[in-house]
Amino acid sequence: MLDVETIKANGLCTGCGLCAGIGAASGPAYAMRDDAEGYRRPVSLRPATRDEQALIDATCPGARIAHAPVQAEAEYHPVWGPLIETRLGWSSDPALRRNASSGGALSAILTHLLASGEADYVVQTAVDQAAPIRNALTISTERDDVFRAAGSRYAPSSPLEDIGARLDAPGRFVFVGKPCDVAGLRQLARHDPRVDAKVPYMVAFMCAGVPSYAGTSALLKAMGVEDESAVTAFRYRGDGWPGFATAVLADGRKFTMDYDTSWGTILNRHLQFRCKICPDGIGEFADIVCADGWHCDEQGNPLFDEQDGRSLLITRTAKGEALVGRAVEAGGLVTEPTQISQLVHMQPFQSRRKGLVLSRLTALALVGRPRPRFAGLALGHNTRLLGIKENLRSFLGTFRRLVRAIGRPLS
Repeated sequence: MLDVETIKANGLCTGCGLCAGIGAASGPAYAMRDDAEGYRRPVSLRPATRDEQALIDATCPGARIAHAPVQAEAEYHPVWGPLIETRLGWSSDPALRRNASSGGALSAILTHLLASGEADYVVQTAVDQAAPIRNALTISTERDDVFRAAGSRYAPSSPLEDIGARLDAPGRFVFVGKPCDVAGLRQLARHDPRVDAKVPYMVAFMCAGVPSYAGTSALLKAMGVEDESAVTAFRYRGDGWPGFATAVLADGRKFTMDYDTSWGTILNRHLQFRCKICPDGIGEFADIVCADGWHCDEQGNPLFDEQDGRSLLITRTAKGEALVGRAVEAGGLVTEPTQISQLVHMQPFQSRRKGLVLSRLTALALVGRPRPRFAGLALGHNTRLLGIKENLRSFLGTFRRLVRAIGRPLS
């Protein structure tokens, strides 16, 4: 088994909070805290029992990501995972479409679920009202709550840290999270029947990795913000598509930076190690996954010019597909067809990501670091698609980093 301390010390923790959320009736064994490098990490409150350790080992997405060995509802695409249907979509509510990061399709689905009574509330991540440059777990019960939570949050979050209490509480809820968060909850469902009883839908957004809060500080500094404590409002994206990173200070001054610069040159340099060996940035365990449906130039490269937002929508389960149909029929969601062949252009990074994983796991093995266990993700197929040259470059880069870190924890 991989215990929590081993997972943390070897850079395998995703910060999801699952280990903190599945404690016994006597209280959780772990609590989530921000560490010195600006990531969310569990800290021990008491010794975990043997049963708790076994459950963490079986469900922690840092230690394991594996599809269940049963016949899936959807055909499995080796690059894009379980697929029932692929679409482009956006919210029919103009304000919601503009406020969201990529057209508001995810928000439209959530508002439909709340309005229809299919769920009592939504568990998602939003800006911390007490600290606008931090994230907070939030509960949405109506359209305005979903509106306030819309928009990408390129910083650590732990949406599973209270999952045990949530499963014991009244009401059924929709869970929205990063692919690793959803994978952890789906794996917990195999051991805890409350999950399927209380969580009718799991929704994910595609993820290119989690930057630390140090990344947020670097972004603010590059934007010209000298005093973080003076920030009264902050967003990474949205209010347009792709939208600008925007900080508003107490004196009314506003600082902005375009998405290509904020993410492409600053935030993505602060990713935690576990994200660099992630085999599932595309939300394979969700009922529905959303992402940016980028327009592309003649060479097929994504364009980041400001325009009306649109989401890439992938349904992975029969109930997820039926839900999209109901949201369209009710008028809250607008969709149009797209081809699977277009996904590589809309999401070029995700199209090659799984192909890098085995080379990086090999580097971990050679330096004697524990490795997460991945199963059912077609990693071998994707490795062959990527080719020897790219895999060798991936291996050497990871190996050099690991050698430099010998004797020290990975973050």
